[in-house]
Amino acid sequence: MNRRRCLLALTTVVLGAQGAPNVSGKWHFVLQTEDGERIIEPTFQQNGDKITGKWRDGDVKGTFSDGKLNVDVPVSSEEVGPGILKLKGALAGESISGDWTFLEYKGTFRATRIHEETPGANGHSGN
Repeated sequence: MNRRRCLLALTTVVLGAQGAPNVSGKWHFVLQTEDGERIIEPTFQQNGDKITGKWRDGDVKGTFSDGKLNVDVPVSSEEVGPGILKLKGALAGESISGDWTFLEYKGTFRATRIHEETPGANGHSGN
């Protein structure tokens, strides 16, 4: 009986881990600003709840937990100088939407995951 319970518990853990949301990969962000849309394509790496990655030249640091993204990125704007860009959003399927702040500026954003095609994935060898 104990063996059966152990197997059931292990199966539950494995199946739960496979379905856990993850934001690792390349994303297409569209930030709404007073001057129009700003498009950025950062790359995130997720390790547990910790998020790292690259946002142009800035190093992404933050968390992703319970479907919520919360990251800070040091950036330098040609218009207003250096500061910390803060992004807070929620994952829904293959997209993230939420709010951003930078110095005294703020707005909303929407991001979609970029799926990069692997060579040969379409059945062609490339020859």
